[in-house]
Amino acid sequence: MPASFGRYVRRRREALRQQDSAYSVRQLAQRIGVEPSYLSKVERDEEAPPSEEKIVRLAGELGEDPDVLLAMAGKVSSDLKRIILARPELFSTLIRQLKDLPDRAVSRVVREVRDGKW
Repeated sequence: MPASFGRYVRRRREALRQQDSAYSVRQLAQRIGVEPSYLSKVERDEEAPPSEEKIVRLAGELGEDPDVLLAMAGKVSSDLKRIILARPELFSTLIRQLKDLPDRAVSRVVREVRDGKW
């Protein structure tokens, strides 16, 4: 079972705190614009994850991919939503076709699209 959003954030923050005291709950909360008590509750899964904006800031502070943290929080970035909504039938079909493929196959599709090798 994958780690919850809160547990993942807490583990990552505590790992960074081992090398840098700037990663205390209080200091990190201040940098991302939330109350320390709220961040602490999020880390303990007692509160829902914050807004997209705060998660993106949190990802930047923790050196994480914002899309991964958003997904862990059960959210999709607003730019990805706009892309999907522009062509919902195509993207829903694509995602459903890719969902059961092994990671290596999905990675290959991504590389081919990125490199323009059609």
